[in-house]
Amino acid sequence: MTRVPYPPNTRTLVASDLDRTLIYSTAALALAMDDELAPRLLCVEVHESRPLSYMTESASRLLVELADTVRFVPTTTRTRKQYRRISLPGRRPRYAICANGGHLLVDGRTDHDWNAEMRRRLADGSAPLEEVVAHLSATADPEWLRKERIAEDLFTYLVVDRDRLPAGWVKDLGEWAEPLGWTVSLQGRKIYAVPKPLSKSAALAEVVRRTGVEQVLAAGDSLLDADLLMAADTGWTPGHGELSDTGWSAPHVIGLGSVGVAAGEEILRRMLVRCSGEDAAA
Repeated sequence: MTRVPYPPNTRTLVASDLDRTLIYSTAALALAMDDELAPRLLCVEVHESRPLSYMTESASRLLVELADTVRFVPTTTRTRKQYRRISLPGRRPRYAICANGGHLLVDGRTDHDWNAEMRRRLADGSAPLEEVVAHLSATADPEWLRKERIAEDLFTYLVVDRDRLPAGWVKDLGEWAEPLGWTVSLQGRKIYAVPKPLSKSAALAEVVRRTGVEQVLAAGDSLLDADLLMAADTGWTPGHGELSDTGWSAPHVIGLGSVGVAAGEEILRRMLVRCSGEDAAA
Protein backbone atom coordinates (compact mmCIF):
# COMPACT_ATOMS: atom_id res chain seq x y z
CA MET A 1 0.00 0.00 0.00
CA THR A 2 1.34 3.43 -0.97
CA ARG A 3 1.12 6.03 1.76
CA VAL A 4 -0.18 9.48 1.11
CA PRO A 5 2.53 12.16 1.52
CA TYR A 6 0.71 13.91 4.37
CA PRO A 7 -1.84 12.82 6.97
CA PRO A 8 -5.37 13.30 5.60
CA ASN A 9 -6.56 14.83 8.90
CA THR A 10 -4.40 17.94 9.25
CA ARG A 11 -6.81 19.52 11.73
CA THR A 12 -5.85 17.15 14.56
CA LEU A 13 -2.52 16.86 16.36
CA VAL A 14 -1.56 14.04 18.75
CA ALA A 15 1.17 14.91 21.27
CA SER A 16 2.24 11.95 23.40
CA ASP A 17 4.85 11.30 26.02
CA LEU A 18 6.99 8.28 25.20
CA ASP A 19 8.58 6.52 28.19
CA ARG A 20 6.05 4.61 30.27
CA THR A 21 3.27 5.96 28.06
CA LEU A 22 3.89 4.51 24.60
CA ILE A 23 7.24 2.74 25.05
CA TYR A 24 8.57 0.71 27.96
CA SER A 25 11.96 -0.39 29.27
CA THR A 26 12.58 -3.95 30.41
CA ALA A 27 12.02 -2.87 34.03
CA ALA A 28 8.76 -1.14 33.14
CA LEU A 29 7.49 -4.23 31.33
CA ALA A 30 6.99 -5.79 34.77
CA LEU A 31 4.02 -3.44 35.18
CA ALA A 32 2.05 -5.35 32.61
CA MET A 33 1.29 -9.00 33.30
CA ASP A 34 2.67 -12.46 33.98
CA ASP A 35 5.27 -13.74 31.52
CA GLU A 36 3.01 -16.39 30.04
CA LEU A 37 0.40 -13.74 29.20
CA ALA A 38 2.83 -11.17 27.79
CA PRO A 39 2.09 -9.90 24.25
CA ARG A 40 4.57 -10.03 21.39
CA LEU A 41 6.90 -7.05 21.60
CA LEU A 42 8.74 -4.85 19.14
CA CYS A 43 12.08 -3.31 20.18
CA VAL A 44 12.08 0.41 19.38
CA GLU A 45 15.33 1.47 21.08
CA VAL A 46 18.86 0.08 21.23
CA HIS A 47 21.54 1.54 23.49
CA GLU A 48 25.15 0.34 23.65
CA SER A 49 24.21 -2.60 21.40
CA ARG A 50 21.46 -3.73 23.78
CA PRO A 51 17.68 -3.58 23.32
CA LEU A 52 16.28 -1.02 25.71
CA SER A 53 12.68 -0.03 24.97
CA TYR A 54 9.65 -1.81 23.56
CA MET A 55 6.03 -1.52 22.54
CA THR A 56 3.61 -4.28 21.65
CA GLU A 57 3.39 -5.33 18.02
CA SER A 58 -0.28 -4.33 18.09
CA ALA A 59 0.67 -0.86 19.42
CA SER A 60 3.23 -0.48 16.63
CA ARG A 61 0.54 -1.11 14.00
CA LEU A 62 -1.77 1.36 15.71
CA LEU A 63 0.97 4.00 15.77
CA VAL A 64 1.63 3.55 12.06
CA GLU A 65 -2.08 4.05 11.38
CA LEU A 66 -2.26 7.07 13.70
CA ALA A 67 0.77 8.76 12.10
CA ASP A 68 -0.81 8.19 8.68
CA THR A 69 -4.06 9.77 9.87
CA VAL A 70 -3.07 12.85 11.91
CA ARG A 71 -0.05 14.90 12.88
CA PHE A 72 1.82 12.85 15.50
CA VAL A 73 4.29 14.73 17.72
CA PRO A 74 6.49 12.71 20.13
CA THR A 75 6.77 14.79 23.30
CA THR A 76 9.48 13.74 25.74
CA THR A 77 11.73 14.82 28.60
CA ARG A 78 14.55 12.92 26.90
CA THR A 79 17.49 14.85 25.48
CA ARG A 80 17.82 15.03 21.72
CA LYS A 81 20.52 12.35 21.77
CA GLN A 82 18.35 10.03 23.86
CA TYR A 83 15.32 10.64 21.64
CA ARG A 84 17.27 9.89 18.47
CA ARG A 85 18.03 6.39 19.77
CA ILE A 86 14.32 5.58 19.40
CA SER A 87 13.08 4.14 16.13
CA LEU A 88 9.31 4.46 16.18
CA PRO A 89 7.35 2.54 13.55
CA GLY A 90 5.75 4.48 10.72
CA ARG A 91 6.56 7.80 9.10
CA ARG A 92 9.05 10.10 10.79
CA PRO A 93 7.18 12.87 12.59
CA ARG A 94 7.62 16.35 11.14
CA TYR A 95 7.86 17.77 14.68
CA ALA A 96 9.26 16.29 17.89
CA ILE A 97 9.48 17.95 21.31
CA CYS A 98 12.55 17.04 23.40
CA ALA A 99 14.13 18.11 26.71
CA ASN A 100 10.66 18.77 28.20
CA GLY A 101 10.03 21.50 25.64
CA GLY A 102 13.52 22.97 25.57
CA HIS A 103 14.17 21.69 22.06
CA LEU A 104 11.89 21.48 19.07
CA LEU A 105 13.00 19.22 16.21
CA VAL A 106 11.71 19.97 12.73
CA ASP A 107 12.31 17.15 10.26
CA GLY A 108 14.87 15.82 12.70
CA ARG A 109 16.84 19.06 13.00
CA THR A 110 17.07 21.40 15.97
CA ASP A 111 15.11 24.64 15.75
CA HIS A 112 17.67 26.94 17.36
CA ASP A 113 15.34 29.93 17.43
CA TRP A 114 12.91 28.00 19.65
CA ASN A 115 15.70 26.91 21.98
CA ALA A 116 16.88 30.52 22.28
CA GLU A 117 13.34 31.61 23.14
CA MET A 118 13.08 28.96 25.87
CA ARG A 119 16.38 30.01 27.39
CA ARG A 120 15.13 33.61 27.54
CA ARG A 121 12.04 32.42 29.40
CA LEU A 122 14.17 30.42 31.84
CA ALA A 123 16.36 33.42 32.60
CA ASP A 124 13.27 35.43 33.52
CA GLY A 125 11.17 32.81 35.32
CA SER A 126 13.25 30.47 37.50
CA ALA A 127 16.36 30.16 39.65
CA PRO A 128 19.53 29.23 37.76
CA LEU A 129 20.35 25.60 37.04
CA GLU A 130 23.61 25.86 38.95
CA GLU A 131 21.79 26.63 42.21
CA VAL A 132 19.59 23.54 41.91
CA VAL A 133 22.48 21.28 40.91
CA ALA A 134 24.50 22.47 43.91
CA HIS A 135 21.59 21.75 46.26
CA LEU A 136 21.11 18.24 44.88
CA SER A 137 24.81 17.48 45.17
CA ALA A 138 24.82 18.69 48.80
CA THR A 139 21.71 16.77 49.90
CA ALA A 140 21.75 13.52 47.92
CA ASP A 141 23.22 10.57 49.85
CA PRO A 142 25.78 8.34 48.08
CA GLU A 143 24.03 5.44 49.84
CA TRP A 144 21.19 5.66 47.32
CA LEU A 145 22.48 8.04 44.63
CA ARG A 146 23.73 6.27 41.51
CA LYS A 147 24.22 9.08 38.96
CA GLU A 148 23.86 12.85 38.64
CA ARG A 149 23.07 14.23 35.21
CA ILE A 150 22.57 17.64 33.57
CA ALA A 151 20.38 17.49 30.47
CA GLU A 152 21.04 19.90 27.59
CA ASP A 153 22.14 22.58 30.13
CA LEU A 154 18.42 23.03 30.83
CA PHE A 155 17.51 20.76 33.77
CA THR A 156 18.97 18.07 35.97
CA TYR A 157 18.08 14.60 37.21
CA LEU A 158 19.34 11.93 39.58
CA VAL A 159 19.37 8.18 39.03
CA VAL A 160 18.68 6.54 42.39
CA ASP A 161 18.19 3.23 44.14
CA ARG A 162 14.45 3.41 44.87
CA ASP A 163 14.65 0.77 47.60
CA ARG A 164 17.10 2.92 49.58
CA LEU A 165 15.63 6.33 48.82
CA PRO A 166 14.32 7.78 52.14
CA ALA A 167 10.58 8.29 52.37
CA GLY A 168 9.81 11.98 52.10
CA TRP A 169 13.07 13.02 50.42
CA VAL A 170 11.43 13.78 47.08
CA LYS A 171 8.59 15.65 48.81
CA ASP A 172 11.09 17.78 50.73
CA LEU A 173 12.99 18.50 47.53
CA GLY A 174 9.79 19.58 45.82
CA GLU A 175 8.94 21.97 48.64
CA TRP A 176 12.43 23.49 48.44
CA ALA A 177 12.25 23.83 44.64
CA GLU A 178 8.72 25.28 44.40
CA PRO A 179 9.52 28.91 45.41
CA LEU A 180 12.52 28.83 43.06
CA GLY A 181 10.26 28.14 40.10
CA TRP A 182 11.23 24.48 39.69
CA THR A 183 9.19 21.26 39.54
CA VAL A 184 10.31 17.90 40.96
CA SER A 185 9.15 14.61 39.45
CA LEU A 186 9.90 11.00 40.39
CA GLN A 187 9.77 8.60 37.43
CA GLY A 188 11.03 5.08 37.93
CA ARG A 189 14.62 5.37 39.14
CA LYS A 190 14.96 9.02 38.13
CA ILE A 191 14.28 12.19 40.10
CA TYR A 192 13.87 15.16 37.77
CA ALA A 193 14.27 18.82 38.70
CA VAL A 194 12.91 20.98 35.89
CA PRO A 195 12.36 24.76 35.75
CA LYS A 196 8.66 25.57 35.38
CA PRO A 197 9.00 27.70 32.23
CA LEU A 198 10.52 24.63 30.56
CA SER A 199 7.31 22.84 29.67
CA LYS A 200 5.98 20.48 27.05
CA SER A 201 2.90 22.65 26.68
CA ALA A 202 4.99 25.68 25.70
CA ALA A 203 6.58 23.79 22.81
CA LEU A 204 3.21 22.27 21.92
CA ALA A 205 1.70 25.76 21.65
CA GLU A 206 4.43 26.67 19.18
CA VAL A 207 3.70 23.59 17.05
CA VAL A 208 -0.02 24.39 17.15
CA ARG A 209 0.75 27.95 16.04
CA ARG A 210 2.82 26.73 13.11
CA THR A 211 0.42 24.04 11.95
CA GLY A 212 -2.91 25.72 12.65
CA VAL A 213 -4.50 22.54 14.00
CA GLU A 214 -7.94 22.73 15.58
CA GLN A 215 -7.86 19.73 17.92
CA VAL A 216 -5.10 18.42 20.20
CA LEU A 217 -5.05 14.96 21.77
CA ALA A 218 -2.42 14.09 24.37
CA ALA A 219 -1.20 11.31 26.67
CA GLY A 220 1.28 11.08 29.53
CA ASP A 221 1.95 9.46 32.87
CA SER A 222 4.10 11.83 34.95
CA LEU A 223 3.85 15.16 36.71
CA LEU A 224 5.88 16.65 33.85
CA ASP A 225 3.04 15.67 31.50
CA ALA A 226 0.31 17.47 33.47
CA ASP A 227 0.69 20.77 31.59
CA LEU A 228 0.67 18.88 28.27
CA LEU A 229 -2.58 17.16 29.19
CA MET A 230 -4.14 20.43 30.37
CA ALA A 231 -3.31 22.03 27.02
CA ALA A 232 -5.14 19.28 25.09
CA ASP A 233 -8.78 19.01 24.12
CA THR A 234 -8.77 15.37 25.23
CA GLY A 235 -6.10 13.45 27.13
CA TRP A 236 -5.40 9.99 28.51
CA THR A 237 -3.26 8.71 31.37
CA PRO A 238 -2.30 5.08 31.99
CA GLY A 239 -3.19 3.25 35.21
CA HIS A 240 0.39 3.59 36.44
CA GLY A 241 2.83 6.45 36.99
CA GLU A 242 2.93 9.66 39.00
CA LEU A 243 -0.39 11.06 37.83
CA SER A 244 -2.26 7.85 38.57
CA ASP A 245 -0.50 7.33 41.90
CA THR A 246 -1.34 10.83 43.13
CA GLY A 247 -4.94 10.77 41.90
CA TRP A 248 -4.37 13.68 39.51
CA SER A 249 -7.34 14.34 37.27
CA ALA A 250 -8.97 16.86 34.95
CA PRO A 251 -12.44 16.85 33.38
CA HIS A 252 -11.16 16.27 29.84
CA VAL A 253 -8.47 13.71 30.80
CA ILE A 254 -9.43 10.04 30.91
CA GLY A 255 -7.65 7.84 33.42
CA LEU A 256 -7.29 4.29 32.12
CA GLY A 257 -7.25 1.13 34.20
CA SER A 258 -4.70 -0.67 32.05
CA VAL A 259 -1.00 -0.56 32.95
CA GLY A 260 2.33 -1.20 31.25
CA VAL A 261 2.58 -1.93 27.54
CA ALA A 262 -1.13 -2.76 27.48
CA ALA A 263 -1.86 0.86 28.46
CA GLY A 264 0.26 2.13 25.57
CA GLU A 265 -1.76 0.00 23.21
CA GLU A 266 -5.07 1.20 24.66
CA ILE A 267 -4.05 4.85 24.46
CA LEU A 268 -3.25 4.55 20.75
CA ARG A 269 -6.48 2.69 20.04
CA ARG A 270 -8.57 5.34 21.81
CA MET A 271 -6.75 8.13 19.98
CA LEU A 272 -7.57 6.51 16.65
CA VAL A 273 -11.23 6.17 17.61
CA ARG A 274 -11.35 9.83 18.64
CA CYS A 275 -9.67 10.92 15.40
CA SER A 276 -12.23 8.96 13.38
CA GLY A 277 -15.06 10.60 15.32
CA GLU A 278 -16.71 7.23 15.88
CA ASP A 279 -17.11 7.58 19.63
CA ALA A 280 -17.01 10.98 21.31
CA ALA A 281 -16.82 9.29 24.72
CA ALA A 282 -13.77 7.09 23.99
